[in-house]
Formats: sequence, C-alpha cells, structure tokens
Amino acid sequence: MKKNKNLKVSIVMGSQSDYRTMKLAGKILKKMGIKFETKIISAHRTPKRMYEFASSAKKNNIGVIIAGAGGSAHLPGMISALTSIPVLGVPIESKKLKGLDSLLSIAQMPKGIPVGTLAIGKDGAINAGLLASSIIANSSPNVKKKLNSWRLSQTKSIKKNPK
Repeated sequence: MKKNKNLKVSIVMGSQSDYRTMKLAGKILKKMGIKFETKIISAHRTPKRMYEFASSAKKNNIGVIIAGAGGSAHLPGMISALTSIPVLGVPIESKKLKGLDSLLSIAQMPKGIPVGTLAIGKDGAINAGLLASSIIANSSPNVKKKLNSWRLSQTKSIKKNPK
C-alpha cells in the first residue's frame, strides 16, 4: 500500500438499526485519529448505491471498508466482489438466530472473494475498528504510534494478581 495520509475508512451497514453496533468501530477509529465515514447501504434494497459505492471506493481514498450486515449478510461479500480494497465483515446480532446466520454468511465466502470476518455484534465492531487501524497503520506512522499506545494501555490495565 502506498503511503497516503488521506486514506480513510468507510463504515457501511445494511440498515439504520445496525448503527447501534457499527458506531463502536467509529469510536475506535476516532481514538486512532483515522478519518472515516458512515453510510447505510443495503445489498438487497439499494443495490445500485452499493455498486456505485464499491466501484468508486478506491478513487475516494478509502483504505479499508468495514461492512456490518445482519440476516443473510450479503453486503460485505458483494462489496468485496466489486473492489480490491480490504473488506472487514461484522455480523450483526439478530433476534432470531443471534447473528449466527450472519456470521456463517460472511465467513463462507467463495475462494477469490475474501472478507475478513469478525465476531458477532459489538465485540466484532470494536475489533473491526482495531483491525482497520492496523491496516491503515502500515502506511501511517502516526496511526501505528496511537495503535501501539492503545495496546500498551490495554496491557497495563490488566492486574497481575486478583484482589
């Protein structure tokens, strides 16, 4: 990846209700000083919007796409099929199957169309923010420094002995 300080992360989700989960990825990116955008794009209800987004992502300086989706969860895979930018899929927890359907849909991509699959729900969104930060850190020393500092503070927060 070429050094480009203007690379940003795009957080996309299938519906407004997914924002409760996906905003946690944005909180991590904000802590890392990474520019990001959030959009609602449904693979099923707004396919033209999805196609236009994925097709223009590279020219819009997007370095990583975090895609949250529930149910059949086609959004991450469809975006990945349209761009070579890394796509990280976050399965959204559902009422019926607790997100297992989403997890399996995102994880079981056919060869040649990779999607990095994270945990179901809020933990997955937080880890997607951290993984996107790690990818951006490859071309940004400032982000690398913030990410290393975040990890060090996490390590220091763990006590050596229970009390």
